[in-house]
Parts: sequence; structure tokens; C-alpha cells
Amino acid sequence: MNESLKAILWDFGGVFTSSPFEAFAKFERVRGLPENFIRSVNSRNIEANAWAQLESNKITRTEFDELFRLESEKLGHSVKGEDVLSLLAGEVRPRMVSTLAECKRHYRVGCITNNMKPAAQVQATPEMVRNSQTAEIMGMFDTIVESSVEGVRKPEPQIYKIACDRLGCQPGECVFLDDLGINLKTARAMGMITIKVVDPDEAIQELEIATGLSFP
Repeated sequence: MNESLKAILWDFGGVFTSSPFEAFAKFERVRGLPENFIRSVNSRNIEANAWAQLESNKITRTEFDELFRLESEKLGHSVKGEDVLSLLAGEVRPRMVSTLAECKRHYRVGCITNNMKPAAQVQATPEMVRNSQTAEIMGMFDTIVESSVEGVRKPEPQIYKIACDRLGCQPGECVFLDDLGINLKTARAMGMITIKVVDPDEAIQELEIATGLSFP
């Protein structure tokens, strides 16, 4: 066990669940959109685009639906924001969840997630079932730092500082796992050990090296 570490920090979507990029790609193929079109919309004006404003709780989902449509139309194709939001829920990765449970036995654990306030639900849906699984995983963390609550989002340094303060540690005493390099870049600059989650098994292997723990 690496005793110089105090905390393991995790992103949620794309780490504990399959990447939404897979759903984006399928949607693009079905709709006849250019490859990576949705990501290209989100990569423009990244600090103030519709996606950034929604995750910072500066606009509603209804406003996002229209703003994303306008942004996508400027790039040549009309896509409603709600259509994109419907693609975000992925399948849970059981081994990553069990890895979190083992880490919790030895370290403080926290989640830093860019998210948005959920839409109101009036009846049972597959999304609600997934949300139940999400709630179980979220209950394992010692702290959860949500962009929609804090008003700041990754990769802004402040959101990482909030997590460290709540866990009583310094960035240099943390490992951070995320599926996006842009989010890891800030964490790494602050002194964290960073692990990019592309293949979950490879990421877990890297976490074993960083922590000195063994994960079945």
C-alpha cells in the first residue's frame, strides 16, 4: 500500500459506466451525422457553450435543448439538446465498482463529476433504474463534488480544490481517474497522479501500481 497517498478521486460517467461517446457515435451513424459531430459541438467555446452552462447550472435543460440546437446548426446539422442528453446513461462497470469498494477500505474516496440537474420523472423508466444503480455507487463516496451544485466544472482548478479540502488532503496526496485528458491535465498540473480511463482493466492495473493494492 502506498502510504504517501490519502485519497482516490474519480470521475463518474465513462469511469463507472460505459463511455457516452459510444452512444454518441451510434447516434451519429443512425442520423447520418459526421463522425464525432457531437463532440465537435461541445469542443467550441468550451467555457461558455451550452454544455458548459448546463453543467454549471447556469441554464435549464429546456434552455440547453434550444442552445445546443443553435450551436449544432452553425456547424451544419441540427441536433436537439435533449436528444444528446438521452444518450448519457451508460452501463455500469461492476469491476470498477468493486475496485472503489476496495480503495475505500484503505483511502478516502471522492467523486468529481460534471453533471446537470436531472429532469423531473413521473413514471418508472430505464433511466430511473440506472439512476438507482448510480445512487448505490454514489453512496460509497466520502464526498461528491458536482458541477451543477458548485457552479464550477472540470477542468477548472477550483473544483479539484473543493474535493481535496473536503477530504482533508493535498493534491499531491491524490490519484484521480477520468476518461477525458483535458480534465486530467489540470489535476496533473496540481500534483495529482492521474489515470486516463479508456480500457477499464488497464486503468485498474495502473491504479494497482499507484496504490500498491491488488484488485480482483
